[in-house]
Amino acid sequence: MSGTVVRHVLVRRDGVAVVLAVGERGLASVLHWGGDVGDLDATALAGLDEATSLQTPPGTLSTAWRLPLLPQEGDGWSGRPGLLVARDGRPVFPRWTVSDIEPIDSTGVVLTAVSDGLRLRSRVVVGAGGVVEVDHELTNTGPGDLAVEHVEATLPVPKTAGHLTSFGGRWSQEKSPTTMPMPPGAWVRETRRGRGGHDQPWVTLASEDAPLNRSGQVWAVHLGWSADARHRCDRADEQVTLLGAGELLRPHEVTLPTGASYRTPTAFFAWSGRGLDGVADRFHSWLRARPAHPRSARPLTLNVWEAVYFDHDPARLAALARQAAAVGVERFVVDDGWFGARRDDTSSLGDWVVDTTRYPDGMEPLADLVHELGMQFGLWFEPEMVCLDSDLARAHPDWLLHSGESVPEPEGMNHRSQFVLDLANPQAFEHVRTQMSAVIGRLGVNYVKWDHNRDLLEPVHDGRPGTHEQTHAAYRLMDHLKAAHPGLEIESCSSGGARTDLGVMAHADRVWASDNNDPVERQDVHRWTELVLPPELIGSHVGPSPAHVSGRATDLSYRVAVALQGHAGLEWDIAHCSAEELAAVTAYGTLYKELRHLLHTGAVVHPDHLEPTLRARGVVAPDGREAVWTVTSVAGPRETLAARLRLPGLDPAVSYRVRVRDDAGTARRGGGWVNPAWTSGDGLPLPGRVLTEVGLQLPTLMPIQALIIHVQAV
Repeated sequence: MSGTVVRHVLVRRDGVAVVLAVGERGLASVLHWGGDVGDLDATALAGLDEATSLQTPPGTLSTAWRLPLLPQEGDGWSGRPGLLVARDGRPVFPRWTVSDIEPIDSTGVVLTAVSDGLRLRSRVVVGAGGVVEVDHELTNTGPGDLAVEHVEATLPVPKTAGHLTSFGGRWSQEKSPTTMPMPPGAWVRETRRGRGGHDQPWVTLASEDAPLNRSGQVWAVHLGWSADARHRCDRADEQVTLLGAGELLRPHEVTLPTGASYRTPTAFFAWSGRGLDGVADRFHSWLRARPAHPRSARPLTLNVWEAVYFDHDPARLAALARQAAAVGVERFVVDDGWFGARRDDTSSLGDWVVDTTRYPDGMEPLADLVHELGMQFGLWFEPEMVCLDSDLARAHPDWLLHSGESVPEPEGMNHRSQFVLDLANPQAFEHVRTQMSAVIGRLGVNYVKWDHNRDLLEPVHDGRPGTHEQTHAAYRLMDHLKAAHPGLEIESCSSGGARTDLGVMAHADRVWASDNNDPVERQDVHRWTELVLPPELIGSHVGPSPAHVSGRATDLSYRVAVALQGHAGLEWDIAHCSAEELAAVTAYGTLYKELRHLLHTGAVVHPDHLEPTLRARGVVAPDGREAVWTVTSVAGPRETLAARLRLPGLDPAVSYRVRVRDDAGTARRGGGWVNPAWTSGDGLPLPGRVLTEVGLQLPTLMPIQALIIHVQAV
């Protein structure tokens, strides 16, 4: 480093620090991302630089042993370039110089760099919870058009990170993790569905060993973008390992004329020294610190989809609304089938007007009844879609976001008889906005279930790939509607959990994690959705038995135990429930309302080691004085004697009362001697140190059984 001038930037918050080095040439390099290093002065920062340096005078190393924010071949980097652009058909190889360093108090910095015909503004901010936000804005300052192939945010992870975890999945089985030894070379996971997709990368994790829930270092990246995305990891033997993500752009999708800019979606990086729970805690803290984060009590919700499907009858829905209010429901949502000539999924998307043949008096009587019963009124829309059998498509066939060869699509490519409406077309946007706003305003709609039921195939807008513009248009539409109707909340549903990222969560208020209400299978979907989103943002409903997706029959007590793990509700025709079931459903609602202050503000915790047939999850109050644990079995036990469950997060110096909550029906457990004494009676008093260090002997849970444990300071 002799003979060069290096400026150092330290940004830190909530136990995390990023240290950057800015030289006379090139972009800033990352010296450290991870645990907090304290408030270092210039001398200490220079010492940190030397302590982590491989280069010595005269500096003859030709490989990129220390990487800039957007590494390229010109930096000696042999992995995937961080930026790839071309001007007038010729590649551009920037030679950056940092021209400005703009601090954002002690938690962030914006770095401006220039090269011939280019300007780059890079934002690195340590947000609430220690989540590091990285994004870039690239401006074409030169003559001619600049084609942007990709700009991807990256941060380095230590060479000790020996494992990589990525996510895949399918409809009704979203967010399935796979852990492997750290792959050598350039590793890439992509989604090309025009939405995140059920198999979206979701989060990519680097860890020293296979990741555990409560221990070990983990480095994570999540992209706040609701469409095509790319996650990456580059591991070279002579270079630092890189973790990153960025928007996947199709050829010619983003071309910048002189003066125009492209801003990347924000990549969110989370480091944890406390395993996966530490990663989740950082993301949850970041989300809960947002000014727009929902802070009112999350209402007990009934959605009518699995109750009536397309069979809309005003009298039947009115009876269901009355029953819902009687059991304590606070939000009543009418799903697909209320508009146009919608009798099934083959017609009417795009015609957002009430079906007067089904609702001869309009929907006002139903909406008024719901409000009179003290409930919020919700309504389903799929604003980005259109059916060819619709007034809209017949009047404006040119408003479809598809190539001419795609409509009608070849046999086998059609999905639910629907196509994508080009919302980047101002006329199409205004049509949907006007129709939706009219219905929302006239009916006093409090909540929109916003669906998105198909991938974007061959999307074309103005002769170029259209996914980028379509996604931003969808975001704008959400914002327009919420601005026009203060207090309106939006749920992001996309065939279940195909659009649940932090990009859409800047505009929506919760997600539907999966169309699968089978509580056995739902738990794992919820667990991995919860790696990023806190429980108050994840819809979690009690459905009928047998479950409509899987056909599995389960006890109501089991379904309740699982539904309490998120923003709870019902997806069930409770108008046909027995008196016993209605009593249990009422108790479920009462229990949810009692506990949601904790369930939606506390830290989510999981044990490190548990029998594979069991699932255990706790939520611990911020002050450690209360917790709720759910333990369920998904199959028969391997051994009769179950493990003890230690309860982390409690105050060792506080005494607690431990009891089982069977409010919504006695949870079936093994009989006789395999039922521990503490599971009966009014509760067992125990010191916090015993609960955290020794734990509770679990009963033998036969398939499929559940246990809700409530721990309160006394």
